[in-house]
Amino acid sequence: MDIKALIFDLDGVVVDTAKYHYLAWKKLADELGFFFSEKDNERLKGVSRVRSLEILLEVGGVQLEEDVKKKLAAKKNEDYLAYIKKMTPDEILPGVINFLEEARIRGLKTAIGSASKNAVTILETVQLLDYFDEIIDGNEVSKAKPDPEVFLNAARKLGVKTQECIVFEDAEAGIEAAINGAFHVVGIGDKNTLNKAEMVIPGFAEVSLDTFLKLGK
Repeated sequence: MDIKALIFDLDGVVVDTAKYHYLAWKKLADELGFFFSEKDNERLKGVSRVRSLEILLEVGGVQLEEDVKKKLAAKKNEDYLAYIKKMTPDEILPGVINFLEEARIRGLKTAIGSASKNAVTILETVQLLDYFDEIIDGNEVSKAKPDPEVFLNAARKLGVKTQECIVFEDAEAGIEAAINGAFHVVGIGDKNTLNKAEMVIPGFAEVSLDTFLKLGK
């Protein structure tokens, strides 16, 4: 089937917000009295805020009541929002705007499929919101990746079949979600980590859309 739509994860694919997530989680860990490394943070890629908090607490060997967890998750989000509200268009990853513009010229539909509950805020802040036909984020799904719900919702709203979509992801859980939903999937990042994807690229700089459209053939 011909490719008709492109679905993008947000963090680490379109914009570089991973560092702000890390800073906010690290601040929380510091306040709880343990060290949270960037390597530990890799485990949080592509998973929900609730699961991210659970992983962080596992790292620190901390057990808390559910009501305390909810307060900590909300506090982390407040710290994260303070960081991302200072973002600028300079933090859009290299090649993304040109790639999105080429997709628009070619008549392809585009969507964001992200676990982030702040996707719209981020896209508005970096002036990218108008480049996407649909935004499916953590506010609209109940199941975290590797469940394909977020991508299936995006395809449904775009009015296309999963086999007509390419998902762009930088996390293993996201790659698995796309595969579970019968999407074509391109990994953004390390070939060894994302080896289940049909294709892996380091980023969108100097990459043509034609590189990916052959996946539908």
